[in-house]
Amino acid sequence: MLEVQQILEVAVAAPVMGVFDYLAPASVDAPLLVGQRLRVPFGRGTRMGWLVGSKAVSELPAHRLRRVLSVLDTEPLLPPDLLGMLVWAARYYQHPLGEVLAAALPKALREGRDTASGEMLWALNAEGMSADPEILRRAPAQLRIYQALRDRPLPAAAADLEAVTSTWRRALAALGARGWVTVSHATVALPVADIAPDVPPELTADQARAVEQINAAQGYQCFLLDGVTGSGKTEVYLRSIEQVLATGKQSLVLVPEIGLTPQLLERFQRRFQLPVALLHSGLSDGERLRAFTASSDGTARIVIGTRSAIFAPLQRPGLIVADEEHDPSYKQQEGWRYSARDLAVWRARELGVPLVLGSATPSLESIENARSGRYTRLVLPLRTGAAGQPRVSLIDLRQHIPSEGLTQPLLAAIRRHLGAGGQVLIYLNRRGYAPVLMCPGCGEVVECKRCDARMVLHQQRGLLVCHHCGSERPVPAQCPECTAELKAVGQGTERLERALAAAFPDQQIERIDRDTTRRRGEIERRLRRVRDEEARILMGTQMLTKGHDFPRVTLVGIVDADQGLFGSDFRSAERLAQSFVQVAGRAGRAEHPGEVCLQTMFPEHPLLRVLINEGYAQFATLALEERRQAGWPPFACLALLRAEASQRPQVFSFLQAAAALAREYAPAGLNVLGPASAPMERRAGRYRGQLLLQAGSRRELQRFLPAWREAVAGIEVQRRVRWSLDVDPVDLF
Repeated sequence: MLEVQQILEVAVAAPVMGVFDYLAPASVDAPLLVGQRLRVPFGRGTRMGWLVGSKAVSELPAHRLRRVLSVLDTEPLLPPDLLGMLVWAARYYQHPLGEVLAAALPKALREGRDTASGEMLWALNAEGMSADPEILRRAPAQLRIYQALRDRPLPAAAADLEAVTSTWRRALAALGARGWVTVSHATVALPVADIAPDVPPELTADQARAVEQINAAQGYQCFLLDGVTGSGKTEVYLRSIEQVLATGKQSLVLVPEIGLTPQLLERFQRRFQLPVALLHSGLSDGERLRAFTASSDGTARIVIGTRSAIFAPLQRPGLIVADEEHDPSYKQQEGWRYSARDLAVWRARELGVPLVLGSATPSLESIENARSGRYTRLVLPLRTGAAGQPRVSLIDLRQHIPSEGLTQPLLAAIRRHLGAGGQVLIYLNRRGYAPVLMCPGCGEVVECKRCDARMVLHQQRGLLVCHHCGSERPVPAQCPECTAELKAVGQGTERLERALAAAFPDQQIERIDRDTTRRRGEIERRLRRVRDEEARILMGTQMLTKGHDFPRVTLVGIVDADQGLFGSDFRSAERLAQSFVQVAGRAGRAEHPGEVCLQTMFPEHPLLRVLINEGYAQFATLALEERRQAGWPPFACLALLRAEASQRPQVFSFLQAAAALAREYAPAGLNVLGPASAPMERRAGRYRGQLLLQAGSRRELQRFLPAWREAVAGIEVQRRVRWSLDVDPVDLF
């Protein structure tokens, strides 16, 4: 509680480090509390701010201190533990505190709305109801939204309009500009699913031991649940959460991808018949606000979400779970570059609650933490049921020439498994029709005009698309250099789908990648058709490798096992090993034995041989020793300074100045590597470079970063350069 005559320290939602001094509002009816949202004057406008502290004296003269305009909350939105984590995280990741606090809140709260204002609803007003829809004949999206609103007896929520058209926001805004729409707010309670409860399976001995150890934890303890695919890690989560619920506390469950939440949500609802809050980027603003509020007031006994769900306020925290803890999706790659998994460790420790990190392919950092005793390792070495581990075979592409990406041995295996009543999963982590469009006459390759990248052919849309900057253009009729006919080279999921349809015309094929699942709810619909066995062939990208359970899939075919074998990033081998084990693990669940076929040009590659013959654990042992000798994480700590500008000299002038500052002030043992060009130096029309800092300990790096970052911010050329600092980067190249 603060006295109103004190100087208020306010973190402002702006890209500026530090906090700002303000005076309390002229009239304050109640004491101000740390964590409350404030509306403050900032520059020539106003900004959202958060009260983070107070002091008796300001370094600014009294005449320069400005008053807070208004206090938006009667109580702090962020509980002390969460506010403490965010303050720590802003310092650790070297990011402005105001932006960090803003990132933790739903958009509605960042814009100043009240938590009680509820979900936004839209309806036609009297003018809209009497309007002539013929006016909209040239605006089909507006017409569809208009008709949906007119035909509804009640106002529509975002989810209702999303089902009409994916461009509903733009169409609704246009209708609003005509003065036809009214907006209201309604508080909607979290639903309890009306589905039959399931009967918990009998635990294996390994599962029972894991559940017992987790439930016996007194206060904070981090468990690494290292279980092979199909070993029942989710059942361990459920049994541990059951114990937490019995004590009246809440559980937070993190997953790396939106696609995993519907399946996990249904399983939790079948088991517990309780309100469950969902938090992920696919929700409307109102839905996110509702979930945030239900988590904060304790209505939601279980919170499930992706990366940003780590910011869910918990009234009675009891357990945190991070499923697929190895997944790089837990790391935010733009703006504030935090790791949700690492913040989960910090938060669980501060809350004094157990944390479970689950994976069939744990990150090397987590394995090393378990070996050093910081984590308790719980191993599930066997699959549940009688299926056992799948049989793996290599298909040598030097001997079996593929047609449209598929070799005869793989096609024969698909026929065999389909004939036996099984389902088949075909994996290719490359979307589009073909990654290259080239001229066989002169060798010209169609490249992006804004990036150092080739345009990807999307034949169904009749477009060439850059997967890096998003630019699109029509497919040229002929080579612009020699007028010869262009040829599509290589395989993408779109092309592979066509090849499978030609080879198996009687089978329904379900393709799951970013292109086919853009619409809300589409991934759930496609996965449901697979589980209902309407589709016997499932194919797609890495979206299929993460935690999905396909009980009838008996064959997994990996079309191109060579992606990543020769990557330049020190994590390339780890990523490839994890992808291989994860996708192979989709084969053979329950009572159905599985088979995995890998097409490769390098069947003797040592990485593939270790994975197939000795497993992921042996790979991890060898990889950790390589990391130790090379001085890479987890035996070192990294920070990456990235820079981009419209002119290449500006980038390197800035990075060379930053490197000079780092080498001047760096303590012994801190290495400065670079500057160097980014592997894709030009992206979206801008040139990119980077500078890497490598330290032997986290403490050493953290002592160095604040002063260096401040010095970097003073480099003259930095005003013409966009730059960011990434602490603990997961991608170097």
